Amino acid sequence: MSSKGFVEIEDVESLERFISEAGEIPAIVFKHSNSCGVSARVYREMSQVERPVGIVVVQQARHVSDEIERRFGIQHETPQALLVQGDKVLWSASHYAIKAQAIEEALNSVSIEQ
Repeated sequence: MSSKGFVEIEDVESLERFISEAGEIPAIVFKHSNSCGVSARVYREMSQVERPVGIVVVQQARHVSDEIERRFGIQHETPQALLVQGDKVLWSASHYAIKAQAIEEALNSVSIEQ
């Protein structure tokens, strides 16, 4: 799981698979709304991330977004980016706080802590 790009998450099973395949490295999950201008700008920002990004398009996979909210205990927002490992959210941001550099910094700080 070293190439960059978006991996579409359309159901809970693909969410499970994406998180588990990340292994020791936190998975990056991006909740995106295709009807929101802020989300469109953040989508471009997320495309700069140098690792795979699991993308949940909320209009097509609302049940996955609901599962993320339930499982991780984090309030739904779009756009929203999460670093998750197993059943834990290690970092999250929403709206304009989502930056490729912030994600890279969060990944680096998590790997230093481990």
